[in-house]
Amino acid sequence: MEYVYAAMVLHSAGKEVNEKNLSKVLKAAGIEIDEARVKSLTTALEGVDIDEAIKTASAPATQVAPTPAEAEKEEKPKEKEEKAEEEEEAEEVAGLGELFG
Repeated sequence: MEYVYAAMVLHSAGKEVNEKNLSKVLKAAGIEIDEARVKSLTTALEGVDIDEAIKTASAPATQVAPTPAEAEKEEKPKEKEEKAEEEEEAEEVAGLGELFG
């Protein structure tokens, strides 16, 4: 994960995400560098629009999570339905009592 973070730091700083720069960031963070992982990540990122990838990756998360106000609105109708069901059950039970005098 730290390799991806290092690439994101380079990108946000406007620096080229390449093996040399990625290794420098990792070294500065005190992380033991695995050259194979550095090469693998830089190869995987070739031709990738990082800004677009970040937007795409974060879009579903913002659409899925309801705001606290929305969550509260969703709970209230459920509470009303439960109360209505309980009242119906109570009426049915009361009606049965009349059968037995």
